[in-house]
Amino acid sequence: MKFLIAVDMEGISGVTNWDQVDPSHSEYQRFRRIMTGDVNAAVRGLREQGECEIVVSDGHWNGSNILIEELDPRASLNSGTNSPFSMVEGIGPDVNGVIFIGYHARAGTQHAMLDHTWSNKCVANLWLNGRLAGEVGLNAALCGHFGAPVLMVSGDQAVCAEARDLLGNIETAMVKKSVSRYAAECLPLAESQSLIQAAAGRAYRRMAAGQAPAPLKLPKPVIVRLEFHYSEMGDVAARLPGSSRIDGRTIEFSAPDMAAAYTVFRAAVSLARSA
Repeated sequence: MKFLIAVDMEGISGVTNWDQVDPSHSEYQRFRRIMTGDVNAAVRGLREQGECEIVVSDGHWNGSNILIEELDPRASLNSGTNSPFSMVEGIGPDVNGVIFIGYHARAGTQHAMLDHTWSNKCVANLWLNGRLAGEVGLNAALCGHFGAPVLMVSGDQAVCAEARDLLGNIETAMVKKSVSRYAAECLPLAESQSLIQAAAGRAYRRMAAGQAPAPLKLPKPVIVRLEFHYSEMGDVAARLPGSSRIDGRTIEFSAPDMAAAYTVFRAAVSLARSA
């Protein structure tokens, strides 16, 4: 079997503020080591169940966060930017299942650590075929396009609930309980990484037994609605060919499938960031 471990940073064990996930801040170096430890816990959980191929996709910031010298050598690493499928680079028809490590809830979620959707400074809301989505939904839908189910997520209680609501009975590892956007009760690292390891092991066993959750497959065409924080962002994003302006801050476009929708979404956000 082949697994993709897609990794973000805001939901990593112990993270409670932006400084800890920002490469320009001194705290970042400490937390990229913890990020690597969370990933290694997932790798151990998979490999202790049996032989498998594991690809890790570094999906935070510029994709250069995980310390390759400390990464479990039984996994390969997709690192750097700008890769075609960004946070889930490496996804394809040969991937049997996907694990999300260090994920966070979508923008506007109550009691959710560092909640946002793709860009904290740019994106207010995202809808896929009329359903509100965050990074869990966006990336899970792209994985589903290739037939790969998301098997597990780690992060706070909010993202675990969001993932279960969208994807069904997937495995979760709740490494912290958020009480606000910048405060949480964090488990000790040994305990949180033990939870990640155990959840990844359960995910492997369910996949091997044919009991994995179904992939998230969106009907075609995929209708994407994207609301920005400011109207000037809508001004520039609306120049994207094929898009329509819904209101001052919102555009909408139709894509033939989720792979195309993912690409156009990223282009729209890049345009909006230039405003």
